[in-house]
Parts: sequence; structure tokens; C-alpha cells
Amino acid sequence: MRMNKAGAGSRISGDKIFNGFNMVFLTILTIIIVFPIWNVIVNSFSSAQAVAGGKSIFWPAEFSLENYKAVFRDTSIWTAFLVSVAKTVLGVVCHVLFCAMVAYGMSKEYLKGRKLYTVMGVITMFFSGGIIPTYLLIKSLGMLNSFWVYIIPALFSYYDMIILMNFFRQVPESLEEAARIDGAGVWRIFIYVILPTSKPALATIALFHGVSQWNDFMTAKLYITEKALYPLQMKLYEIIVQQQMATMTNPTSVTVTTTAKGIQLATIIVTTLPIVIIYPLLQKHFVTGMMLGAVKE
Repeated sequence: MRMNKAGAGSRISGDKIFNGFNMVFLTILTIIIVFPIWNVIVNSFSSAQAVAGGKSIFWPAEFSLENYKAVFRDTSIWTAFLVSVAKTVLGVVCHVLFCAMVAYGMSKEYLKGRKLYTVMGVITMFFSGGIIPTYLLIKSLGMLNSFWVYIIPALFSYYDMIILMNFFRQVPESLEEAARIDGAGVWRIFIYVILPTSKPALATIALFHGVSQWNDFMTAKLYITEKALYPLQMKLYEIIVQQQMATMTNPTSVTVTTTAKGIQLATIIVTTLPIVIIYPLLQKHFVTGMMLGAVKE
């Protein structure tokens, strides 16, 4: 009995040491992850002198809003913001619906040519046509300087389709059979049975594509020359480049209130904030969708 009690006591003390080590490790890891983000926020609210001198580390040494004023000084940035919102919302809706339709068909074993479609889709995950052939294709389709260049080329993702397809396989066949008995067709089953029961997976794909659409500026850089169609990211990229060029052409008279680095940090906060606000709202569905969409029967 004494030996058993001693063994149990040593196990408990060992578990406490292990748990304490885990807590210390997680605390250090959290600090390592959070500190750079906090430092970006602090420096974005600091004056040019404080940023240049590295004075702002844990708190703004000289609080200033000049970096954000420089970002929002151009009134066309609000047009760019509306373009970003429009292409993100419309892009997410179209992408999710299109991927869901393809995934629903691919989830059926009786689909003719299913293996061929699978092989073709997997190939596209590893190989692409390249920038020049893609540009020529976009040009031949007449989508240069068009808002639809943000939407149509991004309609489908085979990776997202796989997540939805695996999720649709978890939907009980009895639900579809009951709908068929009631006289529902394929489209009615898809809209009123499959989509409502697949909200976690749909939210996951919406979050994936929404972040991609919001952060994308290469599409505008390659295919858009009209500034009225610039999204927020491309507009902010232009502001950063202009500030850097002004500093390079006249380095002896650097702007007193702002620097290129300060504007870059403010730009990071402006572009990241909407995603940071939206993500907690979708986190529950995101985790559930990732878990269920990754499991096969």
C-alpha cells in the first residue's frame, strides 16, 4: 500500500511538473506570437521620430495619428474600400455556391466520369498555366479593366471543393430520400436540404475565400489599369510606393510627421482590421467545418 501511495504521489508530482512546463512553454510561445503584432500597432500610432529611433517598443513613445492621416488623405481610398467590400462579398457568395454545386455532384458515386474529373482536379492543384498564358486568357475573354476579373477567375477551387464534397458525404442519405418522396427534385434538395445542413462547411469556405479576396492585390496589379477599379490593397500599395519614392528622391528632407515605415505599419493595421473583426464571428463554424470536412466515412 505504501509503495502504491508513493508511486501515485510521484505520478501526481510528475504531472504537476509537466503541466507547469506546458504552461510556461505556452506563455512564452504566446508572447513570441503576440509581441510582433503589438509592436506593429504601437509603431503605427507613433511619430516619425519615435519610429525612426526605435523608441516605441511596448507603448507609443510619442503618440501620433499622422500615419493614418497619410493613409486616408487620398479621398479615392474610400472608393477602393467599396471595391474591396463588393468584390469580397460577391466573390464569396459566387465562389461558395459554385464550389458547393460541383461538390454535391462529385459526392455521388454514380456520377459518370467522376474518376476523370478527380484526376483533372488534382492536376490543377499542382500545376498551372503560368502568368503569361493566364494574362492572355483574361485578355481574350475581355476581362481586362473589368470588375468581373475579380470574380470569374476565382469562382472555383478544387481544394475547397474537396472540403465540401467530404462534408456532403456525411449528410444522411435518408434526408434526400425523404425529400424525393415528397416530390423534390435535385435543385430543391440541394437548396433546401443540403445547403442548410452544411452551414459549418460553407462558413469555412467563405472564410477561406473571403480572406483571399480581401488580401488580393496581384489581380489588380496584373489586369487593372483604371484606378477607379483599384481595391483597397492596391490603393494602399500605391500609397506606400509613392512614399518610398519621395523618400528616395529627396532623402535629406524626409517628412517630419510620417515615414515610409510608419505608413507601412498603418497600412497593415487598416487591411488586417476587417478580417480580425469578422473571424471571431465565424470561428465556431470554421472549426466545425474543418473537422467534419476532413473526415471520410
